[in-house]
Amino acid sequence: MASPSPGYSITLRVKAPSSFTATTELAAAVGAAGAAITALDVAESHPDSIVVDVTCNTTDAAHGDQVRDALNAVDGISVQKVSDRTFLMHLGGKLEVVPKVALRNRDELSRAYTPGVARVCMAIAENPEDARRLTIKRNTIAVVTDGSAVLGLGNIGPAAALPVMEGKAALFKQFANVDAWPVCLDTQDTEEIISIVKALAPVYGGVNLEDIAAPRCFEIENRLRDELDIPVFHDDQHGTAIVVLAALENALRVVKKDIEEVRIVVAGVGAAGSAIIQLLQAQGAKNIVACGRNGSIHSGQEHADAHRQWIAENTNQDGFDGTLHEAMPGADVFIGVSGPNVLGEEQIKAMADDAIVFAMANPDPEVDPIVAGRHAAVVATGRSDYPNQINNVLAFPGFFRGLLDAGASDITTPMLVAAAKAIADRVEDDELNASYIIPSVFDAHVAGDVAAAVAAAAAADAEEKK
Repeated sequence: MASPSPGYSITLRVKAPSSFTATTELAAAVGAAGAAITALDVAESHPDSIVVDVTCNTTDAAHGDQVRDALNAVDGISVQKVSDRTFLMHLGGKLEVVPKVALRNRDELSRAYTPGVARVCMAIAENPEDARRLTIKRNTIAVVTDGSAVLGLGNIGPAAALPVMEGKAALFKQFANVDAWPVCLDTQDTEEIISIVKALAPVYGGVNLEDIAAPRCFEIENRLRDELDIPVFHDDQHGTAIVVLAALENALRVVKKDIEEVRIVVAGVGAAGSAIIQLLQAQGAKNIVACGRNGSIHSGQEHADAHRQWIAENTNQDGFDGTLHEAMPGADVFIGVSGPNVLGEEQIKAMADDAIVFAMANPDPEVDPIVAGRHAAVVATGRSDYPNQINNVLAFPGFFRGLLDAGASDITTPMLVAAAKAIADRVEDDELNASYIIPSVFDAHVAGDVAAAVAAAAAADAEEKK
């Protein structure tokens, strides 16, 4: 059974006899059912009974039902209600708009709104650059999706994608004080998405594209970058690539190998895989074999997708032609951004000594991390319940903070590399080990370090262009 997770936390309201051992019996029953108790609170007390709220982490919704049944099976105990704490957190959404200025009297209203606001409007009309100084544009990001590739859930549409985009916006605010707003579009037409985002752009200082399926995401990002004067960042590509590079730099320090010399196998050649490969090459990686569903990508193949064609022409220097399993023997590094359980213990065992395994498919990785750990020196996943979580939240809040602070209009490879280095450098030499190659997402210094590094890279880029 998988480990209990806060993502499946439930609260059971339970009526029990008012005996000295009642709460002990509740805790024992929940523990015996395999759940992890996080709180046990007496909500009501009566002469012959008590009502207790039992909060626990379970492995999935079905496991929650099993916990309920286990409690009901105890003599004298009855479950009155079960609440899913994840759904409770989402009631009414996770965002709100709060004014930054007080509107307590006519004086303040006259300056915030009419007639005073008209002078500010005219100032912007005469000098459009003032919009960045005089409006929310200076600190606001649009989180744009079409709902076509949401988490591991697939094409679930814009309304179903909204809770994820709300969460993304909350992370921007929490970690980097960037105001972000979900923009979930009810279209999956490339030209229409581009047109809508361009029309919305005057409000925003940047655009974060999210959960848009490949290959459509590539054209949307490229076109918007060419046609807008604000930075456009596809987090599924570049956010993932930044954190992977940061983790790999530190993992290589642990095993004492050089990025220019290791053989890297990448499973998954969609948005994330393509961006990871390009950023690793920018940092010096020379021997990368990328594998899709049909095996390795190599020169001589013809691909309708321009990004797969680029991979075919710029990786796999030895022309390896085979399956993912056949590519694994002797590999120093495995990076998975594909799907669950595509590798087994045999493939990990066949890797080079002191191998590195990044199995990042979520929620179920490409190989069981426990199994991988029997043979690989360093193992990382995208999950929070194992060491070395490779999580985009380490990158995107600080990255946009730096872009906004610098007033950047574009995103460059040196900015991506600078962000990765800032994340990697948060792990001090005396902290670095096989189970700690990447800082915690709650490290309060990460976003600031990333922002400073990105802003410096943006300033250097602007200086070069003068």
